[in-house]
Amino acid sequence: SQAPEVPDSRPLERDEIEALVEALIEEARRETRRRHRRYWALAALAAIVGAVILILLDGGAASQPTSSALAARSSLATAASSSKIAFISEPRGGYCGTVWTMNPDGSDQRRLTNGGVPGCGQEWSPAWSPNGREIAFQSDTPPGTPWWVSPLARIYVMNADGSGERMLTSTPGMEGSPSWSPDGRKIAFTRHRQRRDREIYVVNADGSGERQLTRNAGAAIFAPAWSPNGRRIAFVGGADRGPRRHNLEIYVMSADGSEQRRLTANTTEDGNPVWSPNGRRIVFERNWQVWVMNADGTGQRLLTQSGARHFAPAWSPDGRRIAFERRLGTPCHTHCTRIQLWVMNADGSGQRMLAGDAAQPSWSPDGRRIAFSSLPGEVASDIYVMNPDGTGQRNLTRTPGAGRRESLPVWSPAQR
Repeated sequence: SQAPEVPDSRPLERDEIEALVEALIEEARRETRRRHRRYWALAALAAIVGAVILILLDGGAASQPTSSALAARSSLATAASSSKIAFISEPRGGYCGTVWTMNPDGSDQRRLTNGGVPGCGQEWSPAWSPNGREIAFQSDTPPGTPWWVSPLARIYVMNADGSGERMLTSTPGMEGSPSWSPDGRKIAFTRHRQRRDREIYVVNADGSGERQLTRNAGAAIFAPAWSPNGRRIAFVGGADRGPRRHNLEIYVMSADGSEQRRLTANTTEDGNPVWSPNGRRIVFERNWQVWVMNADGTGQRLLTQSGARHFAPAWSPDGRRIAFERRLGTPCHTHCTRIQLWVMNADGSGQRMLAGDAAQPSWSPDGRRIAFSSLPGEVASDIYVMNPDGTGQRNLTRTPGAGRRESLPVWSPAQR
């Protein structure tokens, strides 16, 4: 057999070494050129992106304020291009309320409705459509009809600038609590006929296809609230008269009115159901305290503490916190000087006061601010905004000395 080949182990000659070094140098040069090409391509792309950003920034540079206070105002004004706050404004003495809107910095305040003038009716319950382009509201009298002659209420819809106002309903009775479906196609509302039975109806946003969802003669049914996915509606129901008149419970039903089911069973009053942003829980009021439960009614748990009355819970957009009102002392009505705004974690922990003489919290879409109504007394009230920790409180409406009542602030979704 042949012997195996033995690799050449002789030393390299000088010319061979030089050739090898030159080959390595050339390969390094080629790799460097490849890297340079990639570098310049990335540099060119970065330059283009930077130029676009500079152009956009330069376009607004002329209007940038110099002081920190003006800078904060400019920041709010920028957000105002995609969000608004609707509210109700009434003259001193109440009634004749009209729907207004403004930017989150208080600028561009506009009255959108006329309050049923002549006749001076009351408009109420402004509700933004999910796309922020329309507002539904309740008007206590049809325009031109004095309230003392025909004490009716209708559901209206208008564009966000007040144009295109149209009445959606016309059946005799008191109608209120308009609530948009998440897809913006329908509006649920309550109808109270002959001062007795209340039922929940739904109507298309153009006024067509009205349909009755509940049929519980002799019951008080109100406060319809759509689940975030639009498949269910929570509401409050109970006897309208008789010995169990004030025994109110939380119910839920499918969006077409089927599968109605009672979630709570209490001997006093349950009310004001509000779905969590993910639709898994419902926060509600029970006997002047704030409770929470799973969407199927299980896991009912008290969140607030005794010693005061708690109500009007409002979820933060991320579902982690709940703002609510805390009433001290004896019961009082809408313009009560002993109401405070508080916030807590969704499990009831971390409760802290945000503002005194304040009510009706409304979270901004990004959860960074809370709009609310001040309650300095019967003479006047204003709309404020603040940070979620209570800092940065700012009066947006600045009621003059003559006094008006601004209330029910509702923050719109970002318009799109």
